[in-house]
Amino acid sequence: MLDIRAIRENPAAFDAALARRGLDAMSPALLSLDGERRATIARAETLQAEQNKASKEAGAAKGRGDEDEFNRLRALVSAQKDEAASLQAQAAELDVQLRDLLMALPNLPLDSVPDGKDEGDNVEIRRWGDPRSLDFQPVEHFQIAGVKPGMDFETAAKLSGARFVLLRGGVARIHRALAQFMLDLHVNEHGLTETWAPVLVLSEMMAGTGQLPKFGEDSYQTREGWWLIPTSEVTLTNTVHGDLVDHASLPRRMVAHSQCFRSEAGSAGRDTTGMLRQHQFEKVEMVSITDAESGLDEHARMTRCAETVLERLGLPYRTIVLCTGDMGFGARITHDLEVWLPGQDRYREISSVSYCGDFQARRMNARYRPEGGGKPEFVHTLNGSGLAVGRTLIAVLENGQQADGSVLLPEALHPYLGGKTRLDASGDLA
Repeated sequence: MLDIRAIRENPAAFDAALARRGLDAMSPALLSLDGERRATIARAETLQAEQNKASKEAGAAKGRGDEDEFNRLRALVSAQKDEAASLQAQAAELDVQLRDLLMALPNLPLDSVPDGKDEGDNVEIRRWGDPRSLDFQPVEHFQIAGVKPGMDFETAAKLSGARFVLLRGGVARIHRALAQFMLDLHVNEHGLTETWAPVLVLSEMMAGTGQLPKFGEDSYQTREGWWLIPTSEVTLTNTVHGDLVDHASLPRRMVAHSQCFRSEAGSAGRDTTGMLRQHQFEKVEMVSITDAESGLDEHARMTRCAETVLERLGLPYRTIVLCTGDMGFGARITHDLEVWLPGQDRYREISSVSYCGDFQARRMNARYRPEGGGKPEFVHTLNGSGLAVGRTLIAVLENGQQADGSVLLPEALHPYLGGKTRLDASGDLA
């Protein structure tokens, strides 16, 4: 959520930042509502002061036996009390309206974020690795002979409908090994704290990280009111929801492997074959909670953590910075990692690493107490995939595919597969 005080101080800069997001100016509406709210609060406070004064005067009149004056003042106090209560109710309603407007607005991009309308305007930062030169025509992951026995879309559709997959045998084991490898790397080498958290959360938690109220259709809600998380960003970030944390405890760097659930609203016709875009999938998610000064350094660090996963797996990738028109709702800057998929002959997104500033913290009311005292400040939050497990599986299978339908597996996975080095053309680990 954005800071109304900052909007008051520089409405032109605020509207200019929104314009970079492709949105119309909002400062006139916000400041009008805010001005009315503040004026109403001021009138209520003035009435309360007058009420207190009249109440004391009524007591004095009672003490000196002036019944007429006492009765007049008592009636005045009663009228002032009613009017003040009405003004307080109006101010509370205006506060809700203002908060609702602010909650619907996206975060403001950093000055360094490139302007643009869509993914075509994203800017590449760097590349790592060279795609293999193949002497055969590569196919997509679900078309590889050795993968077909272990990647069953028909049975999944029978069980759950479209955009689900059932993994078996060697493919399922590779999928599990990838998640274990990522967790071990992030915990043992990157210093993240492994965390296991619920996948059902309250509405307040979804609102805290920005999924609600605007993007409710993208997620699933149970009849009891819980939401299925679209990513562990929701649970990990909200661990500080409503808290005042010690500055000495920052940064808090967490990682979690979880099931994730997305309705994929608005994605009809996109990536309908294979397991690139599913309703249920797994991710290893990284979240950092830090202070205002460390956010951008932490963003670079988190990006590097995600890149290291791809490098250890030997998967060619490129790192891009998203333009203003392609950036997510809560981000101030986002780095996407795109892995090379030879079956599609293109790079595809496998991780997004975003710095959110204090945008989520304001929604969560999460603060820290600066060292040496002083007024509490909002924490700054970051999140990033480290990585999406299913998409990494796709990349491993497509980049390791051989002409005979087998798949050579990355050396980093061999210890997690009992020393097995490949998926043979019949679908068995060998």
